[in-house]
Amino acid sequence: MVLVTGATGLVGAHLVIHLLEQKETVRAIYRNPASLQKTKALFDYYHKSALFDSIDWVLADITDVFALEVAFDQIDYVYHGAACISFDPTDEKILRKTNIEGTANIVNFCLSHHIKKLCHVSSIAALGDLKEYETTVTETTEWNPELAHSDYAISKYGAEMELWRGQQEGLNVVIVNPGIILGPGFWHTGSGLLFKKMASGFPFYTKGTTGIVSVHDVVKAMHFLMNSPISGEGFIIVSETVTYEKLLETIRNGLRLHTKMRYAQPWLTELYWRWDGVLAFLFGKKKELSKIMAHSLHQTTVYSNEKRIGAFPFEFESGLEYALKLGSTYPKNRM
Repeated sequence: MVLVTGATGLVGAHLVIHLLEQKETVRAIYRNPASLQKTKALFDYYHKSALFDSIDWVLADITDVFALEVAFDQIDYVYHGAACISFDPTDEKILRKTNIEGTANIVNFCLSHHIKKLCHVSSIAALGDLKEYETTVTETTEWNPELAHSDYAISKYGAEMELWRGQQEGLNVVIVNPGIILGPGFWHTGSGLLFKKMASGFPFYTKGTTGIVSVHDVVKAMHFLMNSPISGEGFIIVSETVTYEKLLETIRNGLRLHTKMRYAQPWLTELYWRWDGVLAFLFGKKKELSKIMAHSLHQTTVYSNEKRIGAFPFEFESGLEYALKLGSTYPKNRM
C-alpha cells in the first residue's frame, strides 16, 4: 500500500488521482473535512469521482506521531508532499515545525516501519546558491548558509537534510525540486494566486526568472522515480526557466485580458514590501511580499533540467503552453 501525505494539496491530490489510475492502493492523510471537500471537487473536475471513494483516508498531522502510527500501518511506499508554504517572516516557527520536524517524523516512521522507498516533494527554493562565475543552478549547486534565504527556503532545505539522514540510516529516498507548479483546482493558494491576481487586474510584472512545470509532469516524475531503481538522488523538476514577465503575460493571454501591464522596477518592489509590512503590522494581516521575495523577483536565475531529461523516459510539456490553457479555463472552473 502507498501512503500520500499532503494529499489535499495541488500536487498530492493530482498524485492520488495518478496513482489510482495506475491501480495502486492508496492511503492518504488529511487534516480537516474542508480540505477533503476541496480535493473531492478536483476529482469531480476530472470526472474521476468514483476513484475518490477508493482512497483510505486517515485523519492525521505529520507533527502528530500518535496519528502517524495509524497511518503507517501496512504501508510499503511513501510520497511525502505535506508542507507549510509561506513567505511571511511571522510564520517561521510553523514553517520549521511542519517542514523540518514533520519531515523528520516521516523519515523516522519510514525507518521504523521498513518502508521500501520515500519520495519527497521539495522545492527549487531549497537548491544551492550560485557563485559569481556560475550561471545555472543544478542539483549539485552548493547551499551557502552565509547568504540570506527565506524562512520557507531554509525549512525546505532542512527537510532535505532529514531525507539525507534517513538515507544514511538505510532508507531509499528520492527528492524532487519543482519550480512553480501549475495546475487547476487550487486557485487561492500557490500558483493559483497568480491566476487570481491577474484575473483581478493586477498590473505589474518584473524581469526576474523562475522555473515552471505542469502538475501532471510533477506527479509522473514522482511515480517514475518511486518505481525505478534510482535512490539517493534529487532532481530539479522544471519544464523551462522563464521571466515573470513572460509567465504573467501568458496567463493574461489565457484569461483574455487586454489591459497594459507595467514594469515594477526594483525601487517599486522595495517600497512595496516595506508598505506591506506596515499594513500587516497595523491590521494583523499576512504579508504578501517579504524583503527576500522582493529581491528574488529581479534575479535572473536559470534552473537546469538536464538531469531529469536524461533520467525520465517521457517529455515534459511546455509550462507556458500549459499556463495558457489554464488561463483559458480559469473563469468558469474556479474552485
